[in-house]
Amino acid sequence: MKGEGEWHRRKHGASKRRVRRKIHIGIDEETPEIRAVEVTSSNAGDAPMLPELLKQIGLDRQIATVTADGAYDTRACHDAIADRGAA
Repeated sequence: MKGEGEWHRRKHGASKRRVRRKIHIGIDEETPEIRAVEVTSSNAGDAPMLPELLKQIGLDRQIATVTADGAYDTRACHDAIADRGAA
């Protein structure tokens, strides 16, 4: 079964201007405040964005833990998390 968007594209053709974006966010678990944001093209990987997100959070702000899915299970992500003293 196709959704409305797929049906519309099949019937009328794809829009030439359609560009997908991804938003990567870092949220404080205790306060649900957004602490870091990156918007990328849809072909940007998730793991390379984690160090960039952590850089947006000031060094004066302690990070106790980082919770993410398996896409972030890379050496670069582990190193960036350890550099901030987080688990």
